Amino acid sequence: MVTLKKWTVEELLALDETGKLNPEKRYELLDGEVYEMQPIGEGHANEMDGLVERLVLQFSGRARVRSQNPLYLEPHDLPQPDIALLNPKRDYSKQHPEPQDVYLVIEVSDSTLAYDRGKKLNRYALAGIREVWIVNLKDNHTEVYRDPMGEEYLTRFVVKAGEAVTPLAFPKDSIILL
Repeated sequence: MVTLKKWTVEELLALDETGKLNPEKRYELLDGEVYEMQPIGEGHANEMDGLVERLVLQFSGRARVRSQNPLYLEPHDLPQPDIALLNPKRDYSKQHPEPQDVYLVIEVSDSTLAYDRGKKLNRYALAGIREVWIVNLKDNHTEVYRDPMGEEYLTRFVVKAGEAVTPLAFPKDSIILL
C-alpha cells in the first residue's frame, strides 16, 4: 500500500529555513499537503491593490490588514489568504496569526476559484474562521461565507459588484467590493 506523507507546519517551515524550497515560489499547506501557489495575474493584482488600500484606510487602528501572508490554522494547515483582517493588539513577529486572531479572510479568485471554494474554504471552516469572502473575478461578484460548522459554512450569499457588504466583526462598516 502507498501512503501519502502529511506534512506539518513545523516541517514545511524547516524546509523553507534550510533553503530546500524554491525561494522564488510561494507555498501553502492544507490538510498536510503542500501546494505551490500560482503566479498572480494582472486582474488579481489590481483588485488586491484596491482592496488593501481601502481596508487599511477604513480599519486603521481597529484591525491589522495582512496581505498574502500565512495563517496558522492547525498543525497541518498554513494557508496564505489574499487578505486577512486581524486583531491589531497581537504581536505576530514570533508566531503566525491563529483562528482566534482572524476577523475576516478575503480570497481574490479567478483561476483558483474551484480550489478557493473547495479545499481552502473547507479548511477555513474547520478551523472556525467565522467569515470568508471570495471576490469572484470571473463572475464579477463576491461570495460571502459565514457560520462555520465542520468543513462548511451554514450561511452563504452573493454580493453583486458595486454593492456593499458589512463584516460581522465590524457591523457599522460597509465595504463596496469590485
